[in-house]
Amino acid sequence: MVYKTSVYSSTGQTPAMLEKGWNPRLPEDTVRKDFIEIIPKDSSFKLMLDKAEHNEKQSMDEAFDYAEKKWYKHHKVPDFKVGDLVLVSNFHFSNIKGQKKLKDSHVEPFGIFALHATKAVQV
Repeated sequence: MVYKTSVYSSTGQTPAMLEKGWNPRLPEDTVRKDFIEIIPKDSSFKLMLDKAEHNEKQSMDEAFDYAEKKWYKHHKVPDFKVGDLVLVSNFHFSNIKGQKKLKDSHVEPFGIFALHATKAVQV
């Protein structure tokens, strides 16, 4: 297709024009020239990348804020003190024998001996 639509220097016309009297329409002929820039200039390409980076950063910040708000809405920070009794989840215990569905999900209350962080305690 490119062969038939390229202007020859010897004739000054395309082979399709010489053979058929008309040039075939190519897909890029239907695209408006003011909508597309085939070879972007360095400045416009940099501007496009800067806009994309700004939009990406803004979207990520909004997503993080939304996730953080949803997380803190349902996850309250416990206010444990030394001496409080807490239940310990046995989800990660590997020494439990028998059917897991018949076992309790939490082990008996233990007293807190030391606080290491807001959610890390020594029982």
